[in-house]
Amino acid sequence: MISLSKQRVAENIELWEKRQANYEANDFEMICSNWINQSISQINPDIKSKFFSKLDNWLFHTHAFLQGSSFQEDARARILSVGRVFSGDIKEIWEMKQLTIDQLTYIANQQTAKSRLYAFAQGGVTGTGGWLLLSIDFPLMVTINLRTVQLIGLTFGHEMNHPYEMMLSLKLFHAATLPKRLQAEAWKELVEEIKNKESAYVYLGDDRLTDQTWLEQPLKQVFKSLFIMMFRKKLFQGIPLISVAIGAQANYSLTKQVAEFATKFYQYRYLLEEEGN
Repeated sequence: MISLSKQRVAENIELWEKRQANYEANDFEMICSNWINQSISQINPDIKSKFFSKLDNWLFHTHAFLQGSSFQEDARARILSVGRVFSGDIKEIWEMKQLTIDQLTYIANQQTAKSRLYAFAQGGVTGTGGWLLLSIDFPLMVTINLRTVQLIGLTFGHEMNHPYEMMLSLKLFHAATLPKRLQAEAWKELVEEIKNKESAYVYLGDDRLTDQTWLEQPLKQVFKSLFIMMFRKKLFQGIPLISVAIGAQANYSLTKQVAEFATKFYQYRYLLEEEGN
């Protein structure tokens, strides 16, 4: 019999899925989408293929870099430490699965709160309008949000350095950063992937990540940078408050969106695995 907490989480996920499916794009989103599609259609197919291949490789390398960083090792140790507060027997990441879904969600929320804070601070600093800060804003946001997905996956007991988990987390990051009108379909594909997975270690599905639909996210970063540049000379006591607010809010909102999507996914996966046991 499903527990009340699991039933409550399942109902919350179902409501969230309905909101995703019922989302209607505004005029600005559709204009951006049409402009990107028209622009991309005029590019040579070979050039497009190479561009998206290089973009995918960059995401793979960023993921691998994060996995080998001391920051990730420290975060891993913190997750295990908090897990042992609830169960003293936990020594390895996979043993986190023995915790309840409420406990895992609580720990995941702790991790994502820090990620949102980092994104907010980084966006605020970018909002000061320096060219160097604006140029590294997008790579930093990708790094912060990839790390957010990894931390949530680790919390729910999945080793992010395994080939299957690495590819799945990258697919999850891609889905979470898509335009909202496309996220419902991406969610369905992720759910089908974990329901029908053929290997627990090797990813056997399509390993391509980015395509022209994902380019709306970098385009939003460009618009954000333009707004920051427009308002960077509007100073209040020597500080460009409007630019800082634009950068901080935009980056915070994106990380919040990614964290919510990833948490819902790993909650769903937890319930699915519990049901199969």
